[in-house]
Amino acid sequence: MTKIIMMGAREDERAFSEEWAKKNNIDLTITDEILNEDTYHLLEGFDGISLQQTMGIPTSMYARLKKDGFKQIAQRSAGVDMYDLEAASENNIFVTNVPAYSPNSVAEFAVSSALNCLRHTQEIQKRVKNHNFSWNKEIISKEVRSLTIGILGTGRIGRVTAEIFKGFGAKIIGFDVFKSPEAENILDYVEDFDQFLAQSDLISIHMPLTKENHHLFNDDTFAKMKPGSILINAARGGILDTEALIKALDSGQLSACALDTYENEMPYVTRDWSDKEIEDKILLELINREDVLYTPHIAFYTETSVENLVFGALDACLSVLTTGTAPTIVNP
Repeated sequence: MTKIIMMGAREDERAFSEEWAKKNNIDLTITDEILNEDTYHLLEGFDGISLQQTMGIPTSMYARLKKDGFKQIAQRSAGVDMYDLEAASENNIFVTNVPAYSPNSVAEFAVSSALNCLRHTQEIQKRVKNHNFSWNKEIISKEVRSLTIGILGTGRIGRVTAEIFKGFGAKIIGFDVFKSPEAENILDYVEDFDQFLAQSDLISIHMPLTKENHHLFNDDTFAKMKPGSILINAARGGILDTEALIKALDSGQLSACALDTYENEMPYVTRDWSDKEIEDKILLELINREDVLYTPHIAFYTETSVENLVFGALDACLSVLTTGTAPTIVNP
């Protein structure tokens, strides 16, 4: 019987995993341990691996996996920027992802985060807790239908986000190197990135992190945005230079932002730090600022998404083991 180990597993994944294993007659071991040098020994005796890593694995481990007969890593997410894909390919290790587990989950979260920023929800709740029920210009808001919403990245998630915003009556513009015919029915593409920045009252980011777009949003980018605009990032933290973001907020160039991802989140996200001291001063500032809505990479987190991520990753793992390939391999 084929044996697969599922590492980095959460309790909410267990029922779906067990259902998949029974359906496919697979000996599946589920553990919350992540893969690193200290846990590598847990792989002994298994044929396939499914991981949920927020931190990568040592580059030297790909050769070790090859030596021990492994052919694949099935990541339970769309993003695979935590892996060294070149090193994986050099060692004939296929890395797979789950590219379309539920676009609606992330899109709905992005829009709800935008609404919370627009309507000053954090500030209002703080006032209410202090029994301050007054109205003034600090909490007056604009209606979504009066805004130009910029969608950066018009793939599956970006298109659903655009559709939801369009339902409010907003003007929707988009920017993407690869234009989507489906998206053209929802939004108007802007050819020049600087013009896209200047025209958008609110920008929602829905693009993968690559070497080319790392810190795409920096001091120069923020200076080109419409003064007082809002930024929503439910994609990858590394797309933003966080220190530059804080400066843009301090200056008023940005009025607010919602961050579901942070570029240095890996030591913290998915872990309970309530009884530990957070040493990352930038993360602490993001958490404590009233003009920042920070959430711990949780936009995807719905029952539908979790089920699809588990099934998609394990299907890909089994496909590589039985056929030598899978439709969701991300490295050549």
